[in-house]
Amino acid sequence: MSQDLKTVSIRLLEKEYSINCPPEARAELEAAAQYLDDKMAEIRHNGKLIGLERIAVMAALNITHELIKERGSHEQTLKDNVEQLCLRIDNALSHETKEPENTID
Repeated sequence: MSQDLKTVSIRLLEKEYSINCPPEARAELEAAAQYLDDKMAEIRHNGKLIGLERIAVMAALNITHELIKERGSHEQTLKDNVEQLCLRIDNALSHETKEPENTID
């Protein structure tokens, strides 16, 4: 597996890092690095934090918070969709199982 890894250079706050990753994951790594760099630059620009480590920790916390909120949103949407499907199934089954009324003319 280690033979399949390639070194990719990424930049975070004007500092270069070399990361080993599989070639097929390069685009995802670069996208993640760009997202992280943007978040770190935003924190450095807007905040009073000094030091790469503190900025990186704050960016990691912010990104993790975004992820947790997004997961919760997706889970709620999934629950809502399942409830709607159950209601539709129950409704369809209740209509199907009703006996037709006999009418006398």
